[in-house]
Amino acid sequence: MTASLFFSGVINFLLGGLLGAMGGLFGIGGGLIAIPVLGYLYGMDQQLAQGTSLVMIVPNVVIAFWRYKQRNKIEWSTAAMMCAPAVVATYFSARLATAIDARSLHFCFAVFMAVLALYYLWTLLRRSPAVVRPVVLGRRWIPFVGLSAGASAGFFSVGGAIVAVPLLTAFFGMTQTAAQGLGLAMVTPGTLVALWTYAHAGHVDWAVGIPMALGGVLSISWGVALAHHLPERRLRILFCGALLLLSVWMMVGG
Repeated sequence: MTASLFFSGVINFLLGGLLGAMGGLFGIGGGLIAIPVLGYLYGMDQQLAQGTSLVMIVPNVVIAFWRYKQRNKIEWSTAAMMCAPAVVATYFSARLATAIDARSLHFCFAVFMAVLALYYLWTLLRRSPAVVRPVVLGRRWIPFVGLSAGASAGFFSVGGAIVAVPLLTAFFGMTQTAAQGLGLAMVTPGTLVALWTYAHAGHVDWAVGIPMALGGVLSISWGVALAHHLPERRLRILFCGALLLLSVWMMVGG
């Protein structure tokens, strides 16, 4: 029994390492890929897969925020305007995700993956350079970014920063760096709330999640380093294509 548990722990550690390296390599995808992988390999339903993936996501988000804070300035007043509604939205959307039918959540997640993949493909394939837009919305609209990102993070357990960063750059005139910093400041407490909510509802497999988290923490930097030595744009296009195929598979019969 002990040997079996040890072997399972090693397998989960290696799986987390692989997923963490993928997240570092592609910039997105560690937690996003972990959810369908957990469903396929372990037969987890959608809620259990999302909750277990959060065990791996939380330390990566905390480490990313800590490293960003060391090297960049974060507008704490703006972050607070986003963070408070994001935490509330994360909690209630996570409660909803843990209560609805697993098949419905499964299909919604597949659609979310497809939309996300199409968006990133569009940003990568467009030939015209990005045009810097003037500020369209005022600061009073910032809390709605937190609400949108928090709802995504709670309902799908991923996507908070992915939703926030494009909104901040497109509608508030922020630079990519400033938007990423605010996204991390917002998503860090929200991710902890999401994990607590899924765990409270019994949708976390700690025996699988903890070894995966350890493997992901150790390997994500390798993925980032590798991304600087490979044709990253081509890799991301292939990655988005894989997300599309995976989402279609999940919709049809995953």
